[in-house]
Parts: sequence; structure tokens; C-alpha cells
Amino acid sequence: MSQESLPSHGGPQDGDGLPEHADGLPEYAERVLEVAELIPPGRVMTYGDVAEWLGEGGPRQVGRVMALYGGAVPWWRVVRADGVLLPGHELRALGHYRAESTPLKDASRAAQDHVPRLDMRRARWDGGGTGGHT
Repeated sequence: MSQESLPSHGGPQDGDGLPEHADGLPEYAERVLEVAELIPPGRVMTYGDVAEWLGEGGPRQVGRVMALYGGAVPWWRVVRADGVLLPGHELRALGHYRAESTPLKDASRAAQDHVPRLDMRRARWDGGGTGGHT
């Protein structure tokens, strides 16, 4: 990913081109992680939904933040728009989805390992009920 595609902010930058807060966490990353924490159990937002919510960046920038810093938040609630579970983390994510009763679609017989997908029509959260955007 090129630095041109990352959000541009003033201030000191880390190695990923994201400005750092005093605690070392980039400002944009902190904002993305705050949105991830707002998503209720059993619901999801896409990478693009999070970027739209913030009014900044795009799906790739949100995905990058989640890949680098998402382990401390409910990462399984920020997903691909097609509902495919995060490659390499399918079983861990599936455990969270089942525990939270997140709507799933059965996997087709052609699906690799018969892993279900998220039912995006039912699971997608629009951010309502939180008192507004961050």
C-alpha cells in the first residue's frame, strides 16, 4: 500500500505514514478502533462503512489499521463487504459470531472448507443508537 493512499494528517508520522498520538497510536487508527468498539455484539460494519462513518480514509486504510492494531478490539465485527470471513482467522471469527448470535449464511458446497459467510443483510449495523458519529 502506498503512502499516498493513507489519510493525510499533520504531525509526527509512524512508519506507516499515519500520524502518531503521544501514546504511539496513530490518530486515524485510534478513531477506527473507537468505531470498532461501538459495534454491538451480533452486528458488523464493513471496512468501507467505518471509513464512511469517520468521513475519512477508505476501506483499505481501515483494513490496514485493523490488521496492525485491531487485536485489542472486537476485530471480528469489522468485515469485508461480501461477508467472507477474514482469511486465516475464519475459525476464531466464527466462534465469536456464534457466541454473539451474529447472522450467518450456510456455506455453499463449493465453498472452501464449507465455512459460512456473514448474512450482511441482517448483520450489518448502520451505527444507529449511539448518539451520532465520532
